[in-house]
Amino acid sequence: MQAQNIIFPARILRGAGVLSQLGEICAGLGKRALLIGGHRALLQVGDSIRHQMEGTVVTLVGSEWYGGETSESNITRLAQIVKAQHIDVIISVGGGKSLDTGKAVGIAAHVPVVTVPTIAATCAAVTPLTVRYHDDGHFRDLYALPQAPAAVVIDSEIMVATPLRWLAAGLGDTLAKWYEFRAISSHHSELNGIVSSSTANSRICYDLIATYGAQACDAVRQKQPNAAMDQVLDAIFMYAGLTSLMSSGGHAAASHAIYEGFTICDKTREFGHGLLVGFGNLCLLALENRSDDELLEALHLAQACAVPLRLSEIATLSAEELESIVQASLHAPDMANMPSPVTRESLYAAIKRVETLADRLQ
Repeated sequence: MQAQNIIFPARILRGAGVLSQLGEICAGLGKRALLIGGHRALLQVGDSIRHQMEGTVVTLVGSEWYGGETSESNITRLAQIVKAQHIDVIISVGGGKSLDTGKAVGIAAHVPVVTVPTIAATCAAVTPLTVRYHDDGHFRDLYALPQAPAAVVIDSEIMVATPLRWLAAGLGDTLAKWYEFRAISSHHSELNGIVSSSTANSRICYDLIATYGAQACDAVRQKQPNAAMDQVLDAIFMYAGLTSLMSSGGHAAASHAIYEGFTICDKTREFGHGLLVGFGNLCLLALENRSDDELLEALHLAQACAVPLRLSEIATLSAEELESIVQASLHAPDMANMPSPVTRESLYAAIKRVETLADRLQ
C-alpha cells in the first residue's frame, strides 16, 4: 500500500488588517528575522512589517530582494545570507515567485518561513512547493518541499490596493484547480478519500469564483475590501491550497502545461502566471471536447474575472513564436497528466476554437 505524505501550513490568517498580528506570530518562531521579497512588495509593506516588530522580542535584521527569478542561484545566495546573519525566521513577501523563493530558502537554511502575499495571484503562500526557473526565466521544474510555511498572513486590505490584473491572475490559476483536477481524475473509478477531497475542494474553488469573482474584481477597482473579496481570497489561498496539498500525484494538466510553454517566449513570459493559466483553462476545455455551451459559460466567467480570452490579448505573436510555445507546451511535464495524448494539431485546434467562441461573446 502506498504511503501518503500530506503537509499543511501550521497557521493561516485571513482578513482585513491581519498584518497587525505578524509581530506576535514571528515572536513565537524566532528572534532574528529577515525580510525577503520583490521590490514592489518591500516598498508596499516593508515599513508596516518593521513597525510590527517593534515592541516584540524579534529583531528585523534587514531585507533582501529575492532576485527576480525563483532560481537555484538566488535560493543559494539568500540561504547563505540567512546562515551568515544567524536568522531564525524568514518573512517572505510578494507574489508567487518571491514566496516560492522564500519558502525554498527556508528549507535550504533550516529556518521557519512566514509568508505574506501582497497579491492574490496564486496559492504559493500556502503550499510546500516551489516552481523553479532558470536564471533567464525559463521554466525549470517543480520542487517539492518537505515543509509548508509556519504561518500565512493574508490581509485583504493589502490585496485590494494592487492592480486588478493580479487578482485576475489568481482567479485564473484557481479556476484551474477545478478544470484540471476534473480532467485528471475523470478516470478514477474506485472510491479514494484523497481524490474525493481534492475534487471537493477544487469544486469549492470554482463555485466561490463563479459566485463572487466579479464582485471581488469590483472591490479591487474601488480599492475597498468587501465580503466577496474575502470569499475569493479563501478560494485562491485556502481551498486551492487544500486541492494541491490533498492531491495524490500530479494535479496540473494542460492549463499549466500551456503556461509553461508561454515561458519560452520573451513576449509572454512575464505576462502573469495565473493569466496565462486562465487562458490555458479554456484551451483545456477545448482539448477535452467540451460542448460549445460549456465553453461559452467558461468564457463568460473568464471575461468577468478579467482573464484573457485570446492570444492577441496576451501578445502579438509571429507564427514562429506561437510554434515554439506550442512545442514547449506539448513537452511540458504537466501535459503528460492529460488522460488522452495532446498533439500539435489538437492544441492548435483548441486555441482556434476558444478564440472563435470568444468572438461570439461580443
